[in-house]
Amino acid sequence: MKTPNRHMLRWQIARQEYRGNMAIVNKAGNIHNNADGLSSWALPITPHNPAYVPTGAEHQIPIEGINITDFGTEFFEEVRESYQQDKNCHIITALLDKD
Repeated sequence: MKTPNRHMLRWQIARQEYRGNMAIVNKAGNIHNNADGLSSWALPITPHNPAYVPTGAEHQIPIEGINITDFGTEFFEEVRESYQQDKNCHIITALLDKD
């Protein structure tokens, strides 16, 4: 690892998707004698904290991974045919279809 900040930056970017939908609980690094940047005092879970969820509040997680398409079956048939015509794709699909 070139700099420890790169690892922290990747972790922060990865968790942005879940911001406000979860509270992160950290286990201190002094347990394993390897202190890290996350081994600091935890923020209090108060209304000023972005991770705050009131007790008893109905909590909904947004579903952002559903895609709806209006492609007809002709489109998917063309895709299947193109996979069969491509040598590499045909080999991979044959291996995946194998029991």
